[in-house]
Amino acid sequence: MNAARPLALFGGTFDPIHNAHLRVAWEAAEFLDAEVRLVPANVPPHRDQPVAGATQRAGLVRAALAGQDRLTLDMRELRREGPSYTVDTLLELRAELGEERSLVLLVGADAFAGLPQWHRWKELFELAHIGVLTRPGHNGTLPTELRTKIASRRCTETRFVREAPAGRVIAIPVTPLDISATQVRALLADGREPRYLMPDALFADPALLAPYRGEG
Repeated sequence: MNAARPLALFGGTFDPIHNAHLRVAWEAAEFLDAEVRLVPANVPPHRDQPVAGATQRAGLVRAALAGQDRLTLDMRELRREGPSYTVDTLLELRAELGEERSLVLLVGADAFAGLPQWHRWKELFELAHIGVLTRPGHNGTLPTELRTKIASRRCTETRFVREAPAGRVIAIPVTPLDISATQVRALLADGREPRYLMPDALFADPALLAPYRGEG
């Protein structure tokens, strides 16, 4: 049995980071009893490019995570040129951590349904478990290829995730917070202050949110 706590990765553009990001990451950390790293993408391959630059978004995440030690910032994708493919990130981590530690890739339920569109997606299961962040009542349909791939990998008990380095798929129940980065950016661009949608720490330094106000 692997004695180390699982290491879970939660990726995204975090453009900007907001409370829904933080809440689901925290709930996953508690559910899995895992260390969770937030991994901002440099060049997201499946969505529009971020408004704020890599250094600015890293600063936002760092400020948002202040005061606790369960969630941490991992900047490896911001330092890597080219598309921020998840498979490359997991390969890097496996090289650093070895073959035994449990790794968990955290993805939202909608993103998980689109997994067959990801770069070298079938390799992900050899490198990590996949934790699907699932809202109550979510019953999305998965494509046939994905359903077939995960049929024998599904589990409901976290011990299966802790006891193996990779290969399982587990649903992680999370609180639905209806907050989006698009909504937050629109409020900031309109000169409004989206308090209680974002951590208070992000309002302490005006420079952190300047890119979304058209100021830098």
